[in-house]
Amino acid sequence: MIQISEAAQAHFRRLIEREALPGLGVRLSALHPGTARADVRLEFAEPGDLHGDEWAIDCEGFTLWVDAPSVPFLDAAEIDYVQQPTGGQLQIRAPKIKGEAPGEAASLVERVRWVVEHEINPQLAMHRGHVAVQEVTAEGVVVLRFGGGCHGCGMADVTLKQGIERTLLERVPGVTAVRDATDHASGASPYIPRDAA
Repeated sequence: MIQISEAAQAHFRRLIEREALPGLGVRLSALHPGTARADVRLEFAEPGDLHGDEWAIDCEGFTLWVDAPSVPFLDAAEIDYVQQPTGGQLQIRAPKIKGEAPGEAASLVERVRWVVEHEINPQLAMHRGHVAVQEVTAEGVVVLRFGGGCHGCGMADVTLKQGIERTLLERVPGVTAVRDATDHASGASPYIPRDAA
C-alpha cells in the first residue's frame, strides 16, 4: 500500500487545478526496479496516457495511477510534501524499489548476481566500469566479464583479486573462486591503460 500525505495531495491538487485538463492525474512508476540504479518517476497523466493496467489510488481531487509492473517495488512507498525555508520539496521513500536481497534458500547464482549488481557494480561505476556474471560453476567458481572502463584496464587484476573476489567470498557462502573471462587486449577505453599500470 502506498501512503500519500495530505500535504502531498494538496500539492498535486494545486498543480492539477492549474492545468485545468479533465481527468488529469499523477502516474507513479519505478525505473530500473530491483537494481542499484532504481529510481522513482512521478509525472502527470491524462486518461489517454494510461496503459490500462495501472493500479488506481483515489486521492482527494485526483487519481494516483501506479504502473502495474512497478507495484511490488513501490509497495510501502511514502509520498510527502515538506515545506522548508527555501520552498516546498516533494519526498518519495520507496524501501523496496531496489528489490530485496535473496535469502539463504536462493540459488548461488541469484545471490552472486545480487551482490554484483548492488554492491560491486556501483563501486566500479565510479571508474566507468562494470562486470557481468558469465557463469557460476557447480564448484562455486564465478566467471566474470569486465566492461566499460574495466575492459582492458591495467588494474583489472587487482580489482578482481582484492575487490571483487574478496567481496564475493565474504558475502556469498558457496563461492570458492572468481575468474576473469575478459579479453582485455580488445578494451577500447580502459580507465587505466594496461601499459601504464
